[in-house]
Amino acid sequence: VQPPEKPLRAEEWNKLREDFQSPEKFEEVMLNSMIKCNSPIDVAKSLLSHLAKRDGDVAYNVLVKYLTLCVRQGQVSEIRDVYNIMKVRFKILESGAYNLLIKGLSNSDQWRMALTLLEEVKKIMIPSRTCYESCIKAASHHQEMKLAFELYNEMLAKGVVPTLGVLQSFFDFSRHMKDAELQKELFGILFYLRDNQIYPHRTFMRSIKLWFESIPGENWKGYLTKIKDSGQCPVCNHQLEDSNLTEEEYSNLSERIIKDVIHGTDTFRKTSPQ
Repeated sequence: VQPPEKPLRAEEWNKLREDFQSPEKFEEVMLNSMIKCNSPIDVAKSLLSHLAKRDGDVAYNVLVKYLTLCVRQGQVSEIRDVYNIMKVRFKILESGAYNLLIKGLSNSDQWRMALTLLEEVKKIMIPSRTCYESCIKAASHHQEMKLAFELYNEMLAKGVVPTLGVLQSFFDFSRHMKDAELQKELFGILFYLRDNQIYPHRTFMRSIKLWFESIPGENWKGYLTKIKDSGQCPVCNHQLEDSNLTEEEYSNLSERIIKDVIHGTDTFRKTSPQ
């Protein structure tokens, strides 16, 4: 379905619906097409107004699709209006709607409202990675690094795994700051990457390099390098940690696997009659 280029009157929407092969799916298909084509918001709004007048109501899934279009276009006032409608009509929203609301608000001057919504989500479920990362990026963008790291540490504590994009944002927004606590947190991210064997991509690597070089009063220099087979860096001659286990480490690991995994604490859960 090709969405109209301008808002339509009720009779025009009715005509399009009648001509559609599955009229009962018309609104859903039309809104999907509007999202795909990034249609003007007033066109989508005219469809919702028509639905409200015709049915006396607008279905939840239709509101979420309209919200998707609003978030894509940064229509903050519309996002707030949709939230107010949903809050009155539905006791609890599902995670997809919260993701959209928080993402849309966090990219605006209303970003603190996204934090309020995050607190609302916490009361009913573990917030998604999108919810946390949208709020973290908003706080970082506004130089509220302490708040950003509080959210990041809370995210890790709840077992929500961050993307490299949000980790990179910490380094991007912390340049030229002289703060021992902030530096400690950023080194914590580097240790997190190392301990989990996560390797930054080129743009993330560049952000780490630029952050080090921007620290006031210090004289860091970053270089691209290629590690020798021996594990030594040809630029600074540092010997990288060996990832191979020692005999003692292997023995400890082997014992733990046998004791905790193979034997375990509950034989009945570990085995079956077969």
